[in-house]
Amino acid sequence: MIFVPLPFVVTLLLAILLVRMVRQSDGLAPERRPFLILIGLYALQSVLLGLRWGYDIIALMPGQAVLAALIAAFAWISFSNLARDNTLSWLRLTPHLLPAVIVLALMIFWRGPVGIFITATFTTYGAALFWLARHGPDGLVSSRLDGALLSYRSLLITAAALLASATADIVISFDFYRTGGAHAGAVVAIGNVISLLALGTAAAIASSSQTTEPASLPQPQPQPPAPASGPTEEDSAIARALDELMQSRELYRDPELNLGRIARRMNLPARRVSIAVNRVHGASVSQYVNDFRIRAACRMLETTYEPVTRLMFDCGFISKSNFNREFLRVTATSPTEYRRRHRTRPVSPKPAPEPEFLLAPQEPLFMSP
Repeated sequence: MIFVPLPFVVTLLLAILLVRMVRQSDGLAPERRPFLILIGLYALQSVLLGLRWGYDIIALMPGQAVLAALIAAFAWISFSNLARDNTLSWLRLTPHLLPAVIVLALMIFWRGPVGIFITATFTTYGAALFWLARHGPDGLVSSRLDGALLSYRSLLITAAALLASATADIVISFDFYRTGGAHAGAVVAIGNVISLLALGTAAAIASSSQTTEPASLPQPQPQPPAPASGPTEEDSAIARALDELMQSRELYRDPELNLGRIARRMNLPARRVSIAVNRVHGASVSQYVNDFRIRAACRMLETTYEPVTRLMFDCGFISKSNFNREFLRVTATSPTEYRRRHRTRPVSPKPAPEPEFLLAPQEPLFMSP
């Protein structure tokens, strides 16, 4: 019977995920390439895990160590790209490749501190991702507002997984010290299989929530955030301007809308818009925009016969699950139940189909003289 290590199954699932992302219309957009590379690294690491612990090929350990450092760095690169209003240049990404270079050098010349260095790398990047998450979903300015919450949760999952991997490395080191590594194989195999699958899914979700932004658009100058307090006059003015923009231009109907686009329309830094919305409305920008979308959906449910799926897209939602969740948050009921309860306004009946032609009155064939 052929033995197929479990990591190979995870590799297959990650490969399917990667192919689906590439086949999307904008799957190869520059903004999403870091996530594609990240999932590719996950899949490659899963292959090495299967060969190492399934077939005991010890010679692959240097590759595993280098890949581990690359995975931590690209996790940071991918999510920090979501937190910026423009794409990170490869020149600025080069310093994040340094940990992998150091690990490779240590594997060649001095293997002793490799484990400690990888643990420190995972801890550093995990803490950096948690720091990136401190602004909540509004901090991911390049993420579609329809998927900002899912992207934010993916960020938290990735940060927690990096710190968990660092903890697992410490446990493995302790196991080698106490038992000579009797349980190390099981810890590495099970822990990495679970974490790689979870990380791959998180990266795919975050990438699918990212919008493609034109590179030529001007970027607002950074501005220090206002101190945490009640709304100021400036906050109220920004909120009023945003309300007017939403109502007059109906920006919320754009399914690719994100905080960066809103900020550019208002010629303000994204963080400044987020602070004003948080203080005045007591909600995140994604919740604020979704409130407009749900109110528009309610009006259509009350006054039209449009199917729920069609009006969902018309109002700016892409995900049906997100639409249902936000609809429940705002109205405390489902769209179907809302339509049944609130269809009190006169709804124009469906127009009867027009006949293709009209029959003229027939004339007698013979006229009497």
